[in-house]
Amino acid sequence: QVQLVESGGGLVQAGGSLRLSCAASGSIFSMQRMAWYRQAPGKQRELVAAITSDGSTNYADSMKGRFTISRDNAKNTVYLQMNSLKPEDTAVYYCNAQLKTHWITPLYDYWGQGTQVTVSS
Repeated sequence: QVQLVESGGGLVQAGGSLRLSCAASGSIFSMQRMAWYRQAPGKQRELVAAITSDGSTNYADSMKGRFTISRDNAKNTVYLQMNSLKPEDTAVYYCNAQLKTHWITPLYDYWGQGTQVTVSS
């Protein structure tokens, strides 16, 4: 059993900052890609940022320069530092991890329960 638990969401004014954390726990053999997605009301879930096990990152164009993804492999934790927040960043943010629970199992996707980020104008 694997769990992803997010924290750090909340209400912030435009221009402010938030830092999201997502800790993975349970039967984890190896953690590969970790990522943050978000879903605003009435919209599809979209990729925010992703980071591989060796630290390579990629960002959605609208987040480049404002958001930074990082990870602590020893803690199986991924972070998302969000700066210069805009009202259009308001969404539920979800943590995603691709991992193996055993050397013989394939990679599976796991998701957190989501954390609400609300940016007021």
